[in-house]
Amino acid sequence: MVANVAHMADHSTEAQEMQRIFNAQKTAFRANPMPTAEERIEHLKRLKPTIIKHMEALETAISEDFSNRSRSETKVAEVMPSLEGIKYHIKNLKKWMRDDKRHVPTAFKPAKAKVVYQPLGVVGIIVPWNYPFFLALGPLLPALAAGNRVMIKMSEFTPRTSELFKQMMAEIFPEDHVCVITGEADVAMAFTKLPFDHILFTGSTAVGKHVMRAAAENLTPVTLELGGKSPAIISDSFPMKDAAERMSFGKAMNVGQTCVAPDYVLLPKHRIDEFVDEMRNVISTWYPTMRDNDDYTAIVNERQHQRLQGYLDEAQEKGATIIPLNASNDSFEGTRKMPITLVLNSNEDMKIEQEEIFGPLLIVKPYDSLDEAINYVNDRPRPLALYYFDYNSSRSDYVLRHTHSGGACINDTLSHVAVDDIPFGGIGPAGMGAYHGKEGFLTFSKAKGVYTKGKINGAKAIYPPWDRPIHKILFGALLK
Repeated sequence: MVANVAHMADHSTEAQEMQRIFNAQKTAFRANPMPTAEERIEHLKRLKPTIIKHMEALETAISEDFSNRSRSETKVAEVMPSLEGIKYHIKNLKKWMRDDKRHVPTAFKPAKAKVVYQPLGVVGIIVPWNYPFFLALGPLLPALAAGNRVMIKMSEFTPRTSELFKQMMAEIFPEDHVCVITGEADVAMAFTKLPFDHILFTGSTAVGKHVMRAAAENLTPVTLELGGKSPAIISDSFPMKDAAERMSFGKAMNVGQTCVAPDYVLLPKHRIDEFVDEMRNVISTWYPTMRDNDDYTAIVNERQHQRLQGYLDEAQEKGATIIPLNASNDSFEGTRKMPITLVLNSNEDMKIEQEEIFGPLLIVKPYDSLDEAINYVNDRPRPLALYYFDYNSSRSDYVLRHTHSGGACINDTLSHVAVDDIPFGGIGPAGMGAYHGKEGFLTFSKAKGVYTKGKINGAKAIYPPWDRPIHKILFGALLK
């Protein structure tokens, strides 16, 4: 009981501290509600030297949080796209900030209309554990580019990375500009209840519903970057060696602990064995051993490890064929590593088909026709990503036109997330809203419509009384 009271007191103190920081950011924003392009660029430029300075420490912290995370994966999937993102935002910021001239209807001329892109104010960003650096910095960049103040809640499942990121941001920003919050789930819940001007959440669909519910109390708009079961479809004509390499990249990166990792693959029935063989060849070449291989990432914690193992055990009990791609037959006992594993002959009674996998397991499904594969995808909730492999552009366009997904890759996996100039965001259970590219700037800006009238008031022609001939002329013109 004493311990519980102490926990409640700690929670209350943390909530009060977050409220204090939020109030400080609100006050700072009011003092400078429209930072110039030069100010915003200077803010963005602070980030690169700090990232380079702490890069090795960042790789170490993330690896320790995972028990082992490939340092190369951290460079490729977190550091490199973050540095590219800084450069991209600095390059495009002035263009995005320009007022956008709009058309004025004839009856209201002479006048001017434009859209002014104004910072929202104080933005809240909630970061998941799977890419704790990239998914913190990724939304921070457009939030700063749009001129906002930012509070960031890091994941409790990556405590070393969270503390390091907090230290990094404190080195370059005062807390009334950018502040990093750490703590357990109760802190995250209190964080979502703050009356932010916008919240961006990246994480599971289940938690996303709680975030949206909490935000609704303050009518806070939300961007939800969720997940789901992202499909891959391989056409009958696509070279299987190429498909296996590109699928392996999508599934081996962070061992599938990626919101856009392929969850299941659909391919012609007669090519299943060929796909299994090619996947085995690729994975054995990339990872001749796994247990003691520092380039092969572990599952982030025991809870996630048990969840994934539970999927496999249940699928096998219900008749699925389990094919681990483990060339050296390593034993993973005592570790949180799992091999890339193909699951054949699964069905909808199995949890592996009902829930997002978020790990190194890949369902393999046969199809008899491309339309059958498309219907299979469309019969399920809309995914965050869709991957189609075909060098025939007309068939590729057909698949894109007849499916819905947050984003898509043709002949590749994952890579669209690192392309700064296209939006990233889900649809339906996979999320709402988008960021990256200009869309990120727009997400964190208020597009304010401004109408300006001069000395001449042409609109007097439509003032009352309403029975004047000019009204009949104007209405008649519109009806033609």
